[in-house]
Amino acid sequence: MAKILYFAWIRQKIGKSEEELVLPDGVSNVRELVSNLVARGPGYAEAFRQAQAVRCAINQEHKPFDTTIKDGDEIAFFPPVTGG
Repeated sequence: MAKILYFAWIRQKIGKSEEELVLPDGVSNVRELVSNLVARGPGYAEAFRQAQAVRCAINQEHKPFDTTIKDGDEIAFFPPVTGG
């Protein structure tokens, strides 16, 4: 089971801050997970409509969408962070 965390406007569009799920067959990286999540409903589809604007962290380390994931991972999605 993987723990999925959603932050900021991604959380608002999906309607929850986190969920746990067993990674479906055929989902081995973040990009495949996003495709699977988008198919779950309109809130997910809207949250990931511009996936290039979404950042990801796996086990609290920033990673690209082609990074391999597995059950037991914590996968967080958030908008780009700006400093100031």
